[in-house]
Amino acid sequence: MAYSIELADRICERLSEVSGIDIQEKKMFSGLSFLVNGKMCINVSHDNMMCRYHPDLEEEVSEKTGFLPMMMKRKQLKGYCYVEPAGFQKRDDFEYWIKICLDYNIVAKASKKK
Repeated sequence: MAYSIELADRICERLSEVSGIDIQEKKMFSGLSFLVNGKMCINVSHDNMMCRYHPDLEEEVSEKTGFLPMMMKRKQLKGYCYVEPAGFQKRDDFEYWIKICLDYNIVAKASKKK
């Protein structure tokens, strides 16, 4: 399971600055996921970020540098995407992705426990 330790550390550091949230790290999606308040929020997969955001933002995020649609069974999974490093190297771009993920996490439904 290869993922960028530097990116994981960057995300972890940023999330730790947010008060009032519970952060857990879990290995999943061939990388490291950050669960916020029990819900998948952001994932590090290889050198990319995998983001979970409100599906209504699909058009907006698809125009961002580094955006890659998340495909499952040959179908685009709305509300999820991968972001290549060019899309989050700049601080403002990184903050954009973190913000939309955290904003959606508030209203997102948690996965059902098995």
